[in-house]
Amino acid sequence: MWDFAKRYVGESLLKTAFNYVEGDPNTNIPRLLSVLEKITPITEHKEYIRNVITTYQNNPVMRNYFNNIFTGIDRNVRDRLLCNAIINTMLLSHPRRREIEEKTGVHVPYTILIDPTSACNLKCAGCWAGEYNKHDQLEPELMDRILNEAKELGIYGIVLSGGEPFVYPYLLDMAQKHNDMAFMAYTNGTRIDEEVADRLQELGNLSPAISLEGWEEATDARRGKGTFQKVIRAMDLMKERGIIFGASFTITRNNIDQITSDEFIDFLIDKGVRYIWSFHYIPIGRDPDPDLMVLPEQRAYLIERINELRTKKPILIVDFWNDGKWTNGCIAGGDAYFHINARGDVEPCAFVHFAVDNIREKSLFEVLQNPLFLEYQKRMPFYHNHLCPCPIIDNPQALREMVEVSGAHPTHVGAETVLSGDIAAFLDERSAKWKEVANPIWESIKQKEKSAS
Repeated sequence: MWDFAKRYVGESLLKTAFNYVEGDPNTNIPRLLSVLEKITPITEHKEYIRNVITTYQNNPVMRNYFNNIFTGIDRNVRDRLLCNAIINTMLLSHPRRREIEEKTGVHVPYTILIDPTSACNLKCAGCWAGEYNKHDQLEPELMDRILNEAKELGIYGIVLSGGEPFVYPYLLDMAQKHNDMAFMAYTNGTRIDEEVADRLQELGNLSPAISLEGWEEATDARRGKGTFQKVIRAMDLMKERGIIFGASFTITRNNIDQITSDEFIDFLIDKGVRYIWSFHYIPIGRDPDPDLMVLPEQRAYLIERINELRTKKPILIVDFWNDGKWTNGCIAGGDAYFHINARGDVEPCAFVHFAVDNIREKSLFEVLQNPLFLEYQKRMPFYHNHLCPCPIIDNPQALREMVEVSGAHPTHVGAETVLSGDIAAFLDERSAKWKEVANPIWESIKQKEKSAS
């Protein structure tokens, strides 16, 4: 009841503040951020907000980006997502999670990635989820239980994947019922028509991140003819309605130049994309092909290129592997997040298809204590260089040891190829070559930080 009262008062104050900011963003956004920096209880959040303030004041491109959140987005969407993110995820979440950890010794992560269904209306080559059973689904009652238990633990941010989340018939009703949570859904975008776009605008708390491989030829080659045009139509519908949405890239050695080009990024910005999640191809799932992985020199280029794009393009970009510097390495294994697949298997990561527990058999609190997660948290970080954070592609021996010690089982046929055989041998060789390239870069980064301090 007390949390509800705090949320109600907090939302009222924030909505008033948002309207105030809207009148003069240049003056009032730094003021609002300064207030948030003072009241947030998390040191990392304080540092992040201070960095945002500095960026806002010194980078005109990003200043326009943040201003547009208050002038170019539907008010309901803005208020609902920001209120959920600031009040629930930032202010109420951490004290609750810390309280649980202090009382029980169980670490509670920041967010959960959930696959409501493994069904999909496309059949993309190399899909990381392509080997899951296509008929698995989390019943609406089970999804409801998971979300309620998440909030009891202080988790208010949920990421959805699949399969295709928009194939799940209960998706939008679920977001409506749990309107105190912030949802992001990785989607192929082909199911977002006018009716769905209207509902997203009405809900305000669900942000789609649409998967792309590059321009039309590249996207259709992997996802099927006509997919690109359907995606563009979905973007147009959401932009017209002022919905916050993003894009999701799977970067390979073949599309890296196209997908990170100025022309393609500018195109997405013009279409209304607000953020980008960048994933490197990993040889798992349907027909894994190690040769599609980015080369070590390409991965090094991405560090430089993504940082360049961040300074000159009005869009937020996250590089899931190369941004280990900002997260102190890997975030999986229940440290900052974990994955529940559509069968209910509780996996440490979307790309690590091994599990000990199933959410159908245990509570959310119980599965956080499974031995595979404890092995992850005990060993983190897996390497001193946070440009090599991943136990799959950067430190593959660590994953093999954790799976063996914990007694985890593969969650689909073929998942074990990252542990032994040709793909495992390839990952051993590739991880060693990447460290040869990454270690001098990391040393340079640390030296610059030392000189600046």
